[in-house]
Amino acid sequence: MPAQIIDGKSIADQVRAEVSDRARQLQERGITPGIALLLVGDDPSSLSYVRSKGDKAEKAGLFSEFIQMPEDTSESNVIARVQALNADDRFHGILVQLPLPKQVSEDRVIAAIDPDKDADGVTTTNLGRLMRGEPCPWPATPTGIVELLHRSGHLPAKKHVVVCGRSNIVGKPIANILMQKNDRANATVTICHTGTVDLSTFTKQADILITAIGSARTITSDMVKPGAVVIDVGNNWIEDSSRKSGRRLVGDVDYESVSQVASAITPVPGGVGPMTIAMLLSNTVWLAEHHTRSD
Repeated sequence: MPAQIIDGKSIADQVRAEVSDRARQLQERGITPGIALLLVGDDPSSLSYVRSKGDKAEKAGLFSEFIQMPEDTSESNVIARVQALNADDRFHGILVQLPLPKQVSEDRVIAAIDPDKDADGVTTTNLGRLMRGEPCPWPATPTGIVELLHRSGHLPAKKHVVVCGRSNIVGKPIANILMQKNDRANATVTICHTGTVDLSTFTKQADILITAIGSARTITSDMVKPGAVVIDVGNNWIEDSSRKSGRRLVGDVDYESVSQVASAITPVPGGVGPMTIAMLLSNTVWLAEHHTRSD
């Protein structure tokens, strides 16, 4: 039987509706959650993605401002702009769109973000809080994965989760989230990466398999345990002469074959991707709520 499709678009719609309700409750108290979206350069894909974030923020009742800086902006000027946003009371959340131009250090720019305005949960402080199980904004994509699992009825508790990938924005945080002792997690977690010998030995053990390796169709049906839940975080462009653009987006998973083995699977596109923006907005409202409680 083909796998259940975990529809990220519809679940993201649910999350954004909840975000809108929370934003309205804040507005009734005179507070409008605000997010600053900073882009350095004019990459068309990044530009489109940031504008989409801003549009969805406004539709959910948030205030958003898009700040675009020239491609050749110096690192010191980017950091100065981030620091100015830290001091701007209109914004409860700040997002710096990555990647940054080669002359700008991502690490130093991220370090300049006030952790209490870190909408994507990427600062060292918030990643440390996450690891310790303390309240903080979680990175948006891992948070989206947790929501997909829970809202589709595939709770991670007591399951063996195998994560393929060890990035700071997906692999490491999702592993830390799902291993923690609470009702949103409580899984046994294994992390695989480029240094893993015989990857399939581990992937075939997974009750829940999360792939974030950035390699098109690497996970095939013979690498997946029958009945597993598969969350595909991959975003890989491949050539496709049948498309006007000459390319199409696929995941890390060979969807056609794996969907015949798994019990549930996220498509690419339309799975994890829509959740990332939804959780970014949720984080921003959480930061506004947290700021209000601390005043």
